[in-house]
Amino acid sequence: DVGRGTFSQRHAMFVCQDTENVYVPLNNIGEGQGKIEVANSNLSELAVLGFEYGVSIQSPSVLPIWEAQFGDFNNTAQVIIDTYISSGESKWLRQSGLVMLLPHGYDGAGPEHSSSRIERFLQLCNTPMDMSNEGATQNPNMHVAVPTTPAQIFHLLRRQMTRNYRKPLVVAGPKTLLRLSAATSTLDDMAPGTTFQPVLPDVLTKSPEKVKRIVLVAGKLYYDLAKAHDQQPAEIKDKVAIVRLEEICPFPHEQLARELGRFSNAQEYVWCQEETMNAGVFTFVQPRIQSILPGKHQLSYIGRAPLAAPVTGISNVFKAEQAHILAAIFADI
Repeated sequence: DVGRGTFSQRHAMFVCQDTENVYVPLNNIGEGQGKIEVANSNLSELAVLGFEYGVSIQSPSVLPIWEAQFGDFNNTAQVIIDTYISSGESKWLRQSGLVMLLPHGYDGAGPEHSSSRIERFLQLCNTPMDMSNEGATQNPNMHVAVPTTPAQIFHLLRRQMTRNYRKPLVVAGPKTLLRLSAATSTLDDMAPGTTFQPVLPDVLTKSPEKVKRIVLVAGKLYYDLAKAHDQQPAEIKDKVAIVRLEEICPFPHEQLARELGRFSNAQEYVWCQEETMNAGVFTFVQPRIQSILPGKHQLSYIGRAPLAAPVTGISNVFKAEQAHILAAIFADI
């Protein structure tokens, strides 16, 4: 499954049905390039993730990527995540650049294979809630990101190798963006001088001074919100801005505060997510966003109600919930 690509990528290798010869496109780009090894591993997440963690410790110049077919498959490797990946540097001063690619996103497929349980990774993160406190610094034990464009993924992976230290990277990204025409980047977005952007600014409103409601979101739900925004009358469009958080940990306090500062007349700040209230990133970002909101503004929530399962398994209920979220964003403004 790794080679044929049922995960966050497609066709990492091609196998001839007649000769069984293997062709890896990424190993045939140009002279003097690096090499990628694509390994179809055995079905033991615990064993394979442990192996890849060992590779990251032994060979820091190698970029080891462990990719789950669905994000929730990481749950059978929880011991490796808890004992090594999230806390290894703190306990043993050993840095790891391991990358975990975890498909994550609600597409109506039911409770299984929808959620990477990103909230569990965030609970393991050590960054402060309020950077305004004296002496507060960010030295995260790992990075957790929810990129929504190809350029952002490119920069995330490249950053793992170009910086002079190593941190584990958890990427929660939906498979649906692979075939979504709106989720594209140009080569200019990956040109020299460009970098990963922890916050992607609002690009839907033309007059920041007219914005009354700022919607903060992470992940593929942005594209649903952007489509719904485009369908609103002009007087509603002008009042709603949508800002994307692409990196959740370390939390981008400065970048987000700078973006929010563009909207001097904003009156409402909303966190919107497709996950249930007790899942996703809401409980992690809520106190951190609250610490940088101007005045006495409070961050409100629009999303699914708390649920024991990641999401309902009834298609009609799922669609109704999704429609309610999108409608609520543009209501009463």
